[in-house]
Amino acid sequence: MSFDPFAASLDCNGRALVLDRPRVVGIVNVTPDSFSDGGRHATLEAAYAHAMRLAEEGADMLDVGGESTRPGADDVSAEEEIRRVVPLIERLVAATTLPISIDTSKPEVMRAAVGAGAGMINDVYALRRDGALDAAADLRVPVCLMHMQGEPRGMQDAPSYDDVVGEVHRFLTDRLFACELAGIDRRRILVDPGFGFGKDLDHNLALLRAMGRFAELGAGAYAGLSRKSMIGRLTGRMEPVDRLAGSVAAALIAVQRGAIMVRVHDVAATVDALAVWAAVKAGDTAPRVDKPAMPRWPDDD
Repeated sequence: MSFDPFAASLDCNGRALVLDRPRVVGIVNVTPDSFSDGGRHATLEAAYAHAMRLAEEGADMLDVGGESTRPGADDVSAEEEIRRVVPLIERLVAATTLPISIDTSKPEVMRAAVGAGAGMINDVYALRRDGALDAAADLRVPVCLMHMQGEPRGMQDAPSYDDVVGEVHRFLTDRLFACELAGIDRRRILVDPGFGFGKDLDHNLALLRAMGRFAELGAGAYAGLSRKSMIGRLTGRMEPVDRLAGSVAAALIAVQRGAIMVRVHDVAATVDALAVWAAVKAGDTAPRVDKPAMPRWPDDD
């Protein structure tokens, strides 16, 4: 499937992210308890070194998060989240020209992070928390709205839908409308169906198959599948760090079905896979509508 970028580029707090091809977002968790790399990058020095490594591997954007949203995760105060992310954002802004996004649902953290130089808000609550919608409208940076059923602490207990694709599509459509009413330009809003956030394996697969429907909402489609439990279930790889091949395959499928951004742990492998895909796609030709029909002979019938 081809995709039509919803904007030529995003203005990420003065840093342009050109959308002439699918973009790779590198994950930088400054947390002690993230599902994949919790604790390994919890200090400023470790997180900075990891982020710069992702930049060298070809990341187009770095997504900094100071609170784990894995199933069962505990809440973190806004003050603690700011303490974790702001020094890292300031250092990354000084060291690299890449746009930085802040993975948060708290308006106080949004304001502090953008003030430090972050250029996009990535919110698993889709700006539903008190003050978040107003903060995003005031800050005027791109926003990613994600669908989540329930809360992180219990979202995977028993996720249930009558029609997961229809319900997630409807939710994101409603949130886009709420953003527009708040004065947020639709052209700088991305939508994420929220793989693994209140979904079982069948729900996740249905959403991945239907990625094109979210790409057609009028905003960019964003996909976060990297190392998630669905990959482990499908491949038998129980340790998140062992899910590289499955994660790259899932990211490639998401892009083929319309995603303009993929959020990943393994940047180099994803960049390489997308380079091969792009080279093949560049040689595709549309079928000729004026091509003469094949001749038919009397004995064909």
